[in-house]
Amino acid sequence: MNLSPTKTGPGEIRGDHKVVASLVPQGARVLDIGSEDGALLDLLTRDRQVDGRGIELSQEGVNRCVARGLSVIQGDADTDLSDYPDRAFDVAILSQTLQATRAPKQVMSELLRIGKEVIVSIPNFAHWRNRAQLLFRGSMPVTKYLPYEWYDTPNIHFCSLRDFVALCHELDADVEKAVALSGKGNKIPINAPWWVWNIVAEQAVFLLKR
Repeated sequence: MNLSPTKTGPGEIRGDHKVVASLVPQGARVLDIGSEDGALLDLLTRDRQVDGRGIELSQEGVNRCVARGLSVIQGDADTDLSDYPDRAFDVAILSQTLQATRAPKQVMSELLRIGKEVIVSIPNFAHWRNRAQLLFRGSMPVTKYLPYEWYDTPNIHFCSLRDFVALCHELDADVEKAVALSGKGNKIPINAPWWVWNIVAEQAVFLLKR
C-alpha cells in the first residue's frame, strides 16, 4: 500500500522513485514494503538489476505486481516483517507508507533489523501550505499532494520531517543521506538546515543505517 497521490503518465517515472533508485546499489537484494502496483520494484529490477522481493497489503496491488513478473506477496508491514531474519536484505524500502502503519516505530525497528540499509520516503505534514490552512482556516489541511479529508484519510500518524529524524535518533539509526522533494517529486535545489526543509519540502527520501 503506497499512499502517494502523485500521478504520472504512461511510462513516466515518479520523481521520488528516481531518488530511491539512485540510492540502491547495483545487484542488491531488496525488499520493497508496500509495493502498490510494482512501479518502483520494476524500476529497480530494470535499472539496478536488483534481486527484488515485495510485500503489498492489497490483493489488487499484488495481482498488478505479479502481472509485471515481480515477486510480490500479500502482507502487512505491521504484522509480517517479524517473519524475516536479521540482515536478510541489502536494502529494505518503505515508500510513502509509514504514516499509514499502526505502529510506525515498531515498523521502523523491523526495517532496520531486516535491511543492512533502509530507504524511507514520507510526506511532510509540516509543509507551509498545511500550516497555513490550520492557521487561517482552522481546519485539517487538504492539498493536491495530500487530498484526503480528515474523516477518510488513510494517514493515521501525521509526521513532519523533523519528527522522522527524531525517531531515527531514538532508534539509533544514522541518516546517511536525505533528499527534500516537492510534491511532484522534484529535488529542492538548496542546501539548508532541517528547519527550512521542514517548511518548504512536501516529501523527502531518507537513507538510513544502524
